[in-house]
Amino acid sequence: MRKIVLAAAVAGSALGLAACSGATEEAADTAEETMADTESVAEEATAEGEEAMAEGEEAAEAAGEEAEEAMAEEAAE
Repeated sequence: MRKIVLAAAVAGSALGLAACSGATEEAADTAEETMADTESVAEEATAEGEEAMAEGEEAAEAAGEEAEEAMAEEAAE
């Protein structure tokens, strides 16, 4: 999330500086590059988030199974 906000701030700054200097074509190129970078960062963050969710689900299932096994062992004693 921070990367996305940072990329948006960089893009805004680049556009602001380009508007002041009059280099419209360069600003457009910079904005396009920044947007591509932002999309790349967003895709990576989404993939990492999905991976973390999957790992969390697996850990929760394993913990539940361990708890059930422990309860079954206590009941058997």
